[in-house]
Amino acid sequence: MRILGIDPGYGTIGYGIIERERGNLRAIDYGVIQTPPNESLPVRLAMLDEALRKLIEAHKPDAVAVEELFFNTNITTGIKVAEARGVILLCAIRECGNLYEYTPLQVKQALTGMGRAEKKQVQFMVKALLGLKTEPKPDDAADALAVAVCHANTMQYNQREMN
Repeated sequence: MRILGIDPGYGTIGYGIIERERGNLRAIDYGVIQTPPNESLPVRLAMLDEALRKLIEAHKPDAVAVEELFFNTNITTGIKVAEARGVILLCAIRECGNLYEYTPLQVKQALTGMGRAEKKQVQFMVKALLGLKTEPKPDDAADALAVAVCHANTMQYNQREMN
């Protein structure tokens, strides 16, 4: 099973593609989609849609897993990220058809066993679970890989429960 994990944003969007075969996980590709800050938000959203569509077309994931939003204090930024997340959700369901969403707490729980784990703990587990030599950079890509691993682990658990 091939899974595309996404860490939403509108300036920098993390993505991570993993594959699960016979219980083993491996990273296929990861990185970020970036939109230029000098462009208007609608243009940036269109650029995000196009880049994500091409990513899905190139890697043909069986599922897309997207992290849900966590709002801090900057509501203006939060609204822009929410708009970008809407584009991400639409593109994912349109291009792949299998869309799953996870809260940051669920992602941390699935990777570390603790819903309140620190970012460094999550990054360490991404590296360990995917057999990477170094922790993935930038942080947005590492977060996206974590979302993909969360989905792989959640689906594996759900499949065992159904059998």
